[in-house]
Parts: sequence; C-alpha cells; structure tokens
Amino acid sequence: MVNVGQVNKLEVIRKADFGVFLDAGDYGSTLLPNKHAPEGVEVGQTVDVFLYFDSENQLAATTETPVAQVGEWGLMEVVGVNSTGAFVNWGVTAKDLLVPYSEQRGTLREGSNILVYVYSDKASGRIVGTTKFNKLLDNTPANYTVNQQVSLIIAERSDLGYKAIVNGEHWGMIFPSDVFGKLFIGKQLKGYIKSIRDDGKINLSLQKIGVAKMDELSTKVMDLLEKKGGFLPLNDKSSPDAIFTTFRTSKGTFKKTIGGLYKQGKITIDKEGINLVK
Repeated sequence: MVNVGQVNKLEVIRKADFGVFLDAGDYGSTLLPNKHAPEGVEVGQTVDVFLYFDSENQLAATTETPVAQVGEWGLMEVVGVNSTGAFVNWGVTAKDLLVPYSEQRGTLREGSNILVYVYSDKASGRIVGTTKFNKLLDNTPANYTVNQQVSLIIAERSDLGYKAIVNGEHWGMIFPSDVFGKLFIGKQLKGYIKSIRDDGKINLSLQKIGVAKMDELSTKVMDLLEKKGGFLPLNDKSSPDAIFTTFRTSKGTFKKTIGGLYKQGKITIDKEGINLVK
C-alpha cells in the first residue's frame, strides 16, 4: 500500500534519461529525478522515497528526508507568508509545506521557527501543517503510571515551565524545578510521568522520581566506573552541565546518588573525582 506523505519502499519499473519511474500502486507510476535517484539503481530494485503532491497536485517522489512525515511533529522555519497562509521548510526542496490561516494558532512570521504537525487534509487530499495542537491531544484518558517512561516533544514555554506532547497523545507540563539540561521548542526526548492530577493533567519529570531514580542512576554510575577502569572525573563539585552530559541527570540527584554509594563502601570521593572500591 502506498502512503502519500510518508516514506515508501517502491520498485523501479522503468529508466529514462532524466530519472527512473517507480511503481506507485493505485497512483500508477511516479518519477524520481536523477538528482534524487541512487547512483546505479536498476529496474527491479527498490528505493526508499518520500511521496508528496507537487504544485500541480501530481504525485512526486524524493529521497530527501522531511523534517516530519504525515502524523508527526517537527520544528520548521517559516519561509514565506501570503494570502493562503504560511509556508514552512519541511526538508523537501521542491515544495514548502502550507500551514493555512485556519490552522494557525497565533500569527506566523517569516524567519520564525515553529513546531508543526503534518497531516493529510481529508477534504482536499493535500498534505498541510497545523499549529493548533489542542484538537489533536487529550482526546483519550491519560492512562499512565508514575515513573512510566514516555516520549516527549517540547511544544511551548511559559511562566509555569514547558508544555510537552506526551506520546503524541496528551499534554503534559515540566515545571522549572524538574528542568535540567537545555530544553527548546521541538526537542524530542524521553521523560517520566511524575503525577496525574485529579483533573487529568499530567506532570512530567526528565528523570525517574523517588527511590527508582536513585537506583537507576546508581547502576549507571557503577557500570560506567567499570568501563572507565574504576575512575570518573566527576564529584559533588562538578558543574551541572558536566554531570548532565555524562548521566543526563541533575546535579542534586547525582550528589545524593554518589553519597549513597560512598556510604555503602562502593566508591571513594576525592577532589579529582570518584573511584571504584575494588
């Protein structure tokens, strides 16, 4: 089955001087120009291509990788605005993605970078983008458990913290006290369910909470010490950035963890770093 707006594996059925033709199922065939065709590709071989409709509403193929396919979010730059809407660069050179005015939440200006959800409009069949995420999220109950790992996309920043899209289905909030490392709109990362409020709202953490958080980090520290010959140049005086780069955790959590390992007699701590007790 051919899916327009997504990457498909299509068979080469004919070669021409200007490119190769691919079997596009019910759509017939589509041309992959030479500039996008893999060198030396032959009839009968398959090629991974992204399918979209060109400016003349004809099926087109490219080996370029879009920022986001249909059903995905991606950070894109606004490259133009006209009476139809805003156009964003989604990684397909031949055609920018339209975000119609009816699908814009707030005014979009050329040069700005925005988070866009790509979808196929049922009425017209066009592939378009939207920044109106509320209609896409929180349409089902938030059936998560505390400390469950989830996929996050940072969507908004406010005085309360960062709003994130959880597993592509729900809104969640990361409060400033749970933020470490660098977050920015469009960043995709793993997180954890911190709590689900009585009103169904989701609070998020970038690391496990409670004892589970400490146990997981203790294992990571011990494993890395083994791999590094028993020494790591990190201690309770190290910078938050250095700790985050190595363990993707906050300095406070790291200090508590190595403190616990020290009390258990598993490591020693000095001004140079931590040492594994043999």
